Amino acid sequence: MKTPMPEIHTYSGAEITPYLGAIAALRMQVFRDWPYLYDGDVAYEANYLRTYRESWRSIAVLAFDGGRIVGASTGLPMADETAELRVAFEGGPIDVEQVFYCGESVLLPEYRGRGIGHRFFDERQAHARGLDGFRWTAFCAVERNATDGRKPAFHRGNEEFWRKRGYVHRPELQVSLPWRELGRGECPHTLSFWLRPLERVQ
Repeated sequence: MKTPMPEIHTYSGAEITPYLGAIAALRMQVFRDWPYLYDGDVAYEANYLRTYRESWRSIAVLAFDGGRIVGASTGLPMADETAELRVAFEGGPIDVEQVFYCGESVLLPEYRGRGIGHRFFDERQAHARGLDGFRWTAFCAVERNATDGRKPAFHRGNEEFWRKRGYVHRPELQVSLPWRELGRGECPHTLSFWLRPLERVQ
């Protein structure tokens, strides 16, 4: 039986607080798969998501199937992000104050391919425009070796989807973040940014 189309609702700042546990659980579930291979850590999640709760300019776009959260997408000004992510822009040509950072988009597999990913991007970009002062939206993705034997044979990346959304890969903008990887313990990971100009709606 086909799953119902989820309802989409947005929350900002402290409004996100009641949903943090569900967002963390989704992250730990979805990011276990390639390419993140994340061995979920509740303490890490709590510390990471606290940033979104504490920024009044943050957004969480949540997909609900009844009372269950089946998808989540987050964003906040890069200036409100952790130093580990901001460092990619320090001393460079792009002012961190003008960048709105799109965090994760996680969606359970049975709800994919129905336009929800586009809705996640639309809602975050609209939120960034409403805040004023932002010239870019950005996100980062983990870099993996194409010959890594752990890559599923029929894996299809999101790069084409991102390009169609107007994002351009900027591999010179990189950060290194550690997380606990399945079967390997904590490892450093290189992530690079994708950027898109934030056009104004006339």
